[in-house]
Amino acid sequence: MASLKDLKLRINSVKSTQKITKAMKMVAASKLRRAQEAAEAARPYAASMEQVLASLSAGITLTEDMPKLLTGTGKDDVHLLVVATAERGLCGGFNSSIVRLARQRIQALIAEGKTVKILCVGRKGRDALRRDYAKLIIETIEVTGGIRKQGFPIAGRIADRLFALYEAGEFDVATVFYAQFKSAIAQIPTAQQIIPAALPEGDAGGPDLKGAIFTFEPGEEELLEALLPRNVAVQIYRALLENAASEEGSRMSAMDNATRNAGDMINRLTLTYNRTRQAAITKELIEIISGAEAL
Repeated sequence: MASLKDLKLRINSVKSTQKITKAMKMVAASKLRRAQEAAEAARPYAASMEQVLASLSAGITLTEDMPKLLTGTGKDDVHLLVVATAERGLCGGFNSSIVRLARQRIQALIAEGKTVKILCVGRKGRDALRRDYAKLIIETIEVTGGIRKQGFPIAGRIADRLFALYEAGEFDVATVFYAQFKSAIAQIPTAQQIIPAALPEGDAGGPDLKGAIFTFEPGEEELLEALLPRNVAVQIYRALLENAASEEGSRMSAMDNATRNAGDMINRLTLTYNRTRQAAITKELIEIISGAEAL
């Protein structure tokens, strides 16, 4: 049985940990609102971008002269998985859920005989994947300071890196993995193909144009050539914003659970401490009484 001193030290240690987790919960809650607003604001723009590209591509005939970002390389032998996670831990199952989805896709692609390459955005994804797939990781891009500090330029740099690899023939299909924010306690691991563009069919889900015909100036092909690279950066930026909101929501929930668990542990340790102290006092009284009777 632990001594009274050991129990007292452990109680104080758990109380200190509880103060830290409570503070982290409050910080995550304050950051969550701004991150959630940014993620929700980016969704209509990203969805509209895809819809515009779908409308443009529906009005032309796809040929070999079209941008490869739309038509692809004609094969899907090499897959690049862009795994976007956080730079820090202590956020519950946020990082592990994204990595788990990526692992499932890696295993499925390898079973089909495909070649898999991994580009990690964030240290936690790299640390988790390199245990089993270190040879598949070609690069790690760190988002130091968070997406709010880096802004859209970091998404542009990631997109430029993907374009360079794509033009060099390093991969045929690129898919980004992230966590879509649903609520503070629910985040949905998501895989979205970004190269070649996986666009909705025609105008599905778009507004009812009532048979209207649009003429684009410049032409559809020129617009596609300009918008397709932009769309990749936009979808990456959306994924990073969704990740930022999901990370803060998951961290707030995890720290809230940790704070309550620390409180329960403090109660149990205090009860054990009081029982041990009472037993020690009773033992001393019995020894005193026994000694007095012996005299």
